[in-house]
Amino acid sequence: MSTTTASATATRPAPAATVKQRDPRRRRRLSQWGFIAPAVVFMLLFFGYPLVRNVVMSFQDFSPSTFFDGKSPFNGTDNWSKVFHDDLFGKALWHTIVFTVGSLLGQFGIGLALAVFFTKKFPLNGVLRSLILLPWLVPMVVSGIVWRRILDQDTGVLNSFFDTLGLGGHTPWLTSPGMALFSVIMVNIWIGIPFNMVILYGGLQEIPKELYEAGSLDGASAWRTFRSITLPLLKPVITVVLVLGFMSTVKILDLILALTDGGPADSTQTLGTLTYQNSFVQLDFGAGAVVGNVLILISAVFAVFYLRANRSEGK
Repeated sequence: MSTTTASATATRPAPAATVKQRDPRRRRRLSQWGFIAPAVVFMLLFFGYPLVRNVVMSFQDFSPSTFFDGKSPFNGTDNWSKVFHDDLFGKALWHTIVFTVGSLLGQFGIGLALAVFFTKKFPLNGVLRSLILLPWLVPMVVSGIVWRRILDQDTGVLNSFFDTLGLGGHTPWLTSPGMALFSVIMVNIWIGIPFNMVILYGGLQEIPKELYEAGSLDGASAWRTFRSITLPLLKPVITVVLVLGFMSTVKILDLILALTDGGPADSTQTLGTLTYQNSFVQLDFGAGAVVGNVLILISAVFAVFYLRANRSEGK
């Protein structure tokens, strides 16, 4: 009996020791949540709530009258049906695809060429790279206004330059339905080249120089070296550039508004401008929310692709 009592007494301090071991872990978890909580609250307030509110709004009869009286009745899928049966939505979707693909191809192609060019050492290399960054640093609205003056059919610098060369100086860059979308793509390529060049240039710096020396000793040509060494090792950076470029290009609004305001004859209307037109020009907030949700869905798909690409590269 005394033996049992003694053993029980000896084992009593164990729970206190266990509590002491758990306390540091608990404090560590609380401190971790303390650092994470502000970011979570910020995301919920400024991203989560607007996203949910936009989805709910797309199923409501949300107009100026219902906005001011506080009553916005649900109307089912009427807004979605209205948008999807509108011919302008199909045009805007097609223009968005053409604008995005054209911009990405031009930005990436020229950006990669400049990145490879600047890997060579020559005088004023750093100065020229810094100057090329200027289009990226200027606000997009300012770039749009400047380019609208440059591309003006009557007084624009570009037409005056072509007229001086005898190549004809009356091209309606922004006033012709057949030329306007091409002109907007051209301006967006000019704006996006610096971003592509900087990221790709950084990726090229990480490729070991010994691989190029080995290729040179094997007699590989410049194109063969680029195809067999540069592109494969640059693939993770290329994925990041293209996905981020897509997500920033597909929703562009301010540049198109500054250049053409979606015209002429809706030839430069994209999903971004259509959202703006529905919500803030026609004051049809429900239809604007529908188009906005389509844009969010497209961006979310490519965001998932970007995360999966990063995870696979990390492995």
